[in-house]
Amino acid sequence: MIKMLLSKDKWKFMLHTVSHPADGFYEIRHRERGSVLVALILVVLFSVVWSINRISASFVVNDVDPRMVNSISELITVLLFFFLICVSNWSITCLMDGKGRLKDIIIAIGYSTVPATVCILIGTLVSQFVSNDEAAFYTMICGIGIAYTLFMMLIGIMTVHNFTLGKTIITIFLTLVALLIIVFIILLLVDLINQVYSFLFSIYQELMFRA
Repeated sequence: MIKMLLSKDKWKFMLHTVSHPADGFYEIRHRERGSVLVALILVVLFSVVWSINRISASFVVNDVDPRMVNSISELITVLLFFFLICVSNWSITCLMDGKGRLKDIIIAIGYSTVPATVCILIGTLVSQFVSNDEAAFYTMICGIGIAYTLFMMLIGIMTVHNFTLGKTIITIFLTLVALLIIVFIILLLVDLINQVYSFLFSIYQELMFRA
């Protein structure tokens, strides 16, 4: 099963989707051409490259102290943000008659990270050879990758849900709102759990003290 999900055809189709987003995302939705596992691997690769950039990019373009970078923590953060975005978009599009499934959203957003991953990696390598006056080349390379990633996400959401451009833009805005609401609820739950734990622990301490 895993071998089928990670077959050469799946990776070739991922590259096809990057070069032909509209056709690729249409086939993902209607012909089951994508792979959730490939999408998750791509998100992990993005996180790894992001950490490499923060650790290894030249001091000319990078003011981050490499000793302060925790790759594992950043990977967890990226994965949590990725899943929150996917769930938020799915919850909103369910209310707006979106045709895409959660699986399609995961694949679309996962595949969309490829341009940013490639360009940030190239930018990291280029940064080793640029001076202060040439730092704009680094910014341009990373900027192109991030811009194309955002473009792919827009096309991906629009295609898998069969939305118009205007409806897609509204959906993205509502997705961000839903994301903030979900994060707020999670923080409330965490705080409530901490308070309950503190209360029970104080009772336990009192009982032990009286005993």
